[in-house]
Amino acid sequence: MGYALASTDDILAARDGDHAALQRVLASSRQDLRRYAEYHCVVNDAEDAVQESLLQVARRIGDLRVVECFASWLFRIVKRECNRLKRGLRLLTGDMITEDILPICAFEPVELRQDVAAALESLPAHYREVILLRDLEGLTIEEIAEQLGLNPQAAKSRLHRARVLAREYLMS
Repeated sequence: MGYALASTDDILAARDGDHAALQRVLASSRQDLRRYAEYHCVVNDAEDAVQESLLQVARRIGDLRVVECFASWLFRIVKRECNRLKRGLRLLTGDMITEDILPICAFEPVELRQDVAAALESLPAHYREVILLRDLEGLTIEEIAEQLGLNPQAAKSRLHRARVLAREYLMS
């Protein structure tokens, strides 16, 4: 499924406060959000989820740090909104709220962020770099391999090892 999301230039301009660019970003994102919401929401809630998501995007686009992550950011917002609407419906009907639609804690405690930062700092540079490329910048394994001059299997292996070391640090 291909998405016809906004151009990078429009996203950058919208992030920097250009209202016309924001309108273009919202308009070009609407149809894809609608399709995504129809899959994740109760049918009658899809349009409400899209509207609320577009409002959140308009309010928070200035917080978007990595423009290349716009699509995943956008779809996470609509999925979270669909889950919020499902929880509301289940509260009204008395149905059980399952784990898959529980709210996601958006903010980690400061201590956890400090622990993760310390774990990353404890890693050798080549492991730290692969984790940051994958988990912060959102690059694919193929993109990481190309950037680091590795084959995809070596990049995958390095990422796995880096995560194991970080996990060990956090568990100690």
